[in-house]
Amino acid sequence: MGPVAVTANRDANRELRDRLAEVHERYTRMRSDLDDLQRRLDALRVTVVSADGLVRVTVGPRGQLIDLKLIRRATRNMDNEYVSRTIVATVHSAAEQAAERVQTLMGDYLPADSGALRYLRDNNFGSLLGRSDEIVQDLAGRDDK
Repeated sequence: MGPVAVTANRDANRELRDRLAEVHERYTRMRSDLDDLQRRLDALRVTVVSADGLVRVTVGPRGQLIDLKLIRRATRNMDNEYVSRTIVATVHSAAEQAAERVQTLMGDYLPADSGALRYLRDNNFGSLLGRSDEIVQDLAGRDDK
């Protein structure tokens, strides 16, 4: 092998090492970001007080009920059905706010048109497959020509 070939091989190897180092650095940064996102999601809490002030609820990132407080002196003489409806409505409101916060957090890490982000917004499994459906339909359309 002549000196030109040796130099070309060295240059190619250096370029390959540089490219691999860049990919590894990008992966490390993304992995660190995802770890941070996971911590932020785990710590997410939303507290909502009912409009009449009788109920205070706290939910986690999936809308799961974490804490419930009733103002005893006010609810003691109230109709149980009313109190139950107030609790459910307040939890529902808190869960919606938690979902919005999760979308906002995820929006910092995912492209706006990603299937995962669309799924978080509309809770429709079709959103997860949207891009794949488009590709398959596009390919099927080409086969017809």
